[in-house]
Amino acid sequence: MLADSPLAFLETLATAAARPHEAYRQRIIQGSRGCQLAQFVADPGNRARLIGHAGGTVLPDDPNETVVFTVYVTPARRGGKLLAELVEAVAAWSRACGRDRLMLEVAEGNHRAIRAYEKLGFEDTGERVPHPVVPKLTELRMRRRI
Repeated sequence: MLADSPLAFLETLATAAARPHEAYRQRIIQGSRGCQLAQFVADPGNRARLIGHAGGTVLPDDPNETVVFTVYVTPARRGGKLLAELVEAVAAWSRACGRDRLMLEVAEGNHRAIRAYEKLGFEDTGERVPHPVVPKLTELRMRRRI
């Protein structure tokens, strides 16, 4: 995922590769229960590689909003229903945790992703923030009610 779409993530490929496997194991355990963090994967089965991922978390600043992060769909599956399924999985988790809004950030200029999120009901808030890994890039915030 990081190699294919490095701007969509909060870390670099080198940083992720340097992290021990135990750290990933702990992240998965943490994301498998509770209302702080959740991660959803699209698994085609048959020992094939995962074809998609989306995560959700809550920030202390706004306990009524779920931040959607690390959204990825393999190039061969883009343009289909997989993105909607992953985002809806995050939305269902958010709703079950009592949160009624989703927020995400997408790099300005990534028109395909922006259009895809608009089709899922997200709206540009007008807020702009620096990209967390490449500060010279700007991300726009999008929100939607669940």
